[in-house]
Amino acid sequence: MREIIFDTETTGLENKNDRIIEIGGVELENMFPTGRSIHLYINPDGRDIHPDAQAVHGITAEFLADKPVFADVVQEIIDFFDGAKYVAHNANFDMGFVNAEFARLGIPAVDPARVIDTLAIARRRHPMGPNSLDALCRRYGIDNSHRTRHGALLDAELLADVYIEMNGGRQAALGLVNQGDQNPADDEVAVEMVSYGERPAPLPSLLTEDEFVAHEKLIARMGDKALWRKHA
Repeated sequence: MREIIFDTETTGLENKNDRIIEIGGVELENMFPTGRSIHLYINPDGRDIHPDAQAVHGITAEFLADKPVFADVVQEIIDFFDGAKYVAHNANFDMGFVNAEFARLGIPAVDPARVIDTLAIARRRHPMGPNSLDALCRRYGIDNSHRTRHGALLDAELLADVYIEMNGGRQAALGLVNQGDQNPADDEVAVEMVSYGERPAPLPSLLTEDEFVAHEKLIARMGDKALWRKHA
């Protein structure tokens, strides 16, 4: 299964008026990074960057002045995501902006069935939270010390690691079943079963003598029909 783990940075919080100014994404194939990525800075086409948003991502209007507008990069984005799932943390936010940008250009919205929200997954797995990206990195032992500010590609890379761990880690994604027309010998893993025979002597009990006597007294008080008597 092909998935794009992605993140956006924006001029503000309202997708009806604010615009995407950065998008970054990394490709996973069956839970493994393929090495393919997308990273674009986008001119907001005259829209001011809210100071609170700029404080989060550090992107300035001056930096974006010579960058392409969304219409100039939309086909590159569509091509990169083609046939893949859209995976984001708090996906309602990112997809709201993506679909708003698409709508301005007359492009249909992304089918919700193609969207995976990692925040919703994290809340189911860790209902006591916290479930921010930084918190999940700490929970899964992922180094995010270089994340001093939000950045779309960096956050997508960190989220990809978190997403893999939330789905059982890299070990769970090992393909032990043949796919397509590959040579079975290339994929099959031979497992050698080793038998050492019966143990020559039973291991000593971990119970102390006092614990054993106390257990015997407990069983005696249960009566003749107690199930424990079958194992005494």
